[in-house]
Amino acid sequence: MFDENIKKLGLTIPNPPDAVANYIPYKIADKILYISGQAPLKDGNVIYKGKVGDNISMEEGIKAAELCCINIIAALKKSINNDWDQFDTFIKLGGFVNCKEDFVDQPKIINGASDLLVSIFGEQGRHTRFAVGSNSLPLDISVEIDATIKLK
Repeated sequence: MFDENIKKLGLTIPNPPDAVANYIPYKIADKILYISGQAPLKDGNVIYKGKVGDNISMEEGIKAAELCCINIIAALKKSINNDWDQFDTFIKLGGFVNCKEDFVDQPKIINGASDLLVSIFGEQGRHTRFAVGSNSLPLDISVEIDATIKLK
């Protein structure tokens, strides 16, 4: 069902990106999956570089959050060996937006990820979250999002 929703949205879920430093992409503890912060990477390249409200528009920021979410889903699929029966529900997203000091629409940017999760997973995609602004992010990425997910 989830793969059908992904296909209907015209999305392709890639292999998850490699970690860019000394950490692991995800960890499972007591049926809770923790996914490290995901960047707007495609084919190993940063797609949306810079600050939202400066050289990155709102629309591009939202697209960056969607791309982070696609990489979260990629890590989820790898962690469960593509077996959706092991997935229960999203618990929480943590969203960081690289933005100008006076930018206040971080929640609208992170909605790019939240809306995508609900479109794919329905109620199982609904989650708690935070959306905060940052003066800079690694690799000059515009958005970074991590996830906490309950497995069965």
